[in-house]
Amino acid sequence: MLVTGGSRGIGRATVVSLAEAGASVGLSYHSAHEEAERAVEDARAACEAAPCEVKLWSEAGDLSHEADVERLFARVDVEFGGLDGFVGNAGVWNSAATPLSELGPRQWREMVDVNLTSIYLTTRAAVKRMGEGGRVVLLSSTAAQRGEAEHSHYAATKGAINSFCKSIATELGPRGITVNAVAPGWVDTDMSASVLRTPALERVISEIPLRRVATAEDVAGPICFLLSDLARHLTGEVVNVNGGSVLCG
Repeated sequence: MLVTGGSRGIGRATVVSLAEAGASVGLSYHSAHEEAERAVEDARAACEAAPCEVKLWSEAGDLSHEADVERLFARVDVEFGGLDGFVGNAGVWNSAATPLSELGPRQWREMVDVNLTSIYLTTRAAVKRMGEGGRVVLLSSTAAQRGEAEHSHYAATKGAINSFCKSIATELGPRGITVNAVAPGWVDTDMSASVLRTPALERVISEIPLRRVATAEDVAGPICFLLSDLARHLTGEVVNVNGGSVLCG
């Protein structure tokens, strides 16, 4: 298995959950070396408690750059010799509200590169290494379905991921490869802390039918399900993991 953006948040929780289930996992990260090492250590500890024997490793890189993607997958080839499952989780969200009238071309391109180009490059490389039974899970967002005012560039990239998911699910189905997306709502991670650690949290919770913000583990569970044989006949779907918030728009 390979998980991009695996050093923290949803990616880290997914790495730990996969290792606990007995899967060997490589994780990529941009620059947070110490966090990536801790994620590997936590995954190894979870595996030992299971107990199981797995291979765990991490690799740095900017996945919007083709050379870094090639280096990451050269590591995949050395460590695994192929790939059974891929989680495209690398991405960013900026809490700063940016109306369309103030959204500059540079901001737009940076968001597209990090959230979408990286998904295209890594997914393309991953499926080249998959045989029948391969699993691809891409991280989308509730924002792709409801829209997100003053975050149009973020919502646009996540909407594109939904369409990308459905297109390649159709393309890769004859090869026995499933492709699905997971769309979280608010998740209690470092990326959303600038909002969830403020009085705005009360408003956020009031818009979620289950009346709580998801943990990273809440999202990792459905990801692991989609990577398993239990989901072998499920493809081209966008699975909402948002406590029902998408119902209230």
